[in-house]
Amino acid sequence: MKKLNSILLVEDDEATNFISQMIIKKLDCANHVQVAWNGADALDYLKQCNNAACQQPELILLDINMPGLNGWEFLDEYSKLKEEEKGKVVVVMLTTSLNPDDRKRADNNPAIAGFRCKPLTSAMMEEILSQYFLN
Repeated sequence: MKKLNSILLVEDDEATNFISQMIIKKLDCANHVQVAWNGADALDYLKQCNNAACQQPELILLDINMPGLNGWEFLDEYSKLKEEEKGKVVVVMLTTSLNPDDRKRADNNPAIAGFRCKPLTSAMMEEILSQYFLN
């Protein structure tokens, strides 16, 4: 399994972030995990990465419902970033949303590689890694 340099969790729930970080650490699949508590924080982080102030993520696990900029609003703003600020990143929505409109919207958004239901599990993380980051 490929070890990623950096994963960005865009999630406002502390417990969910804790679980996701535990799974990532258990699988030893990333050198660095960064948490952004909302879409605005995630955008700020990505802009900093362009200046080598942080580690550019290869994977973003994105929640939909967050205060400030939600997941959809984040994606709108993300699409406006310079290519070097976006980097080569895979965006996977990780959400509790059971709304079929959210699934359809995600399927129709070229920036979203996948749509998964929380919580992150070891099997789900292994699947994401094998699907998008084959050696």
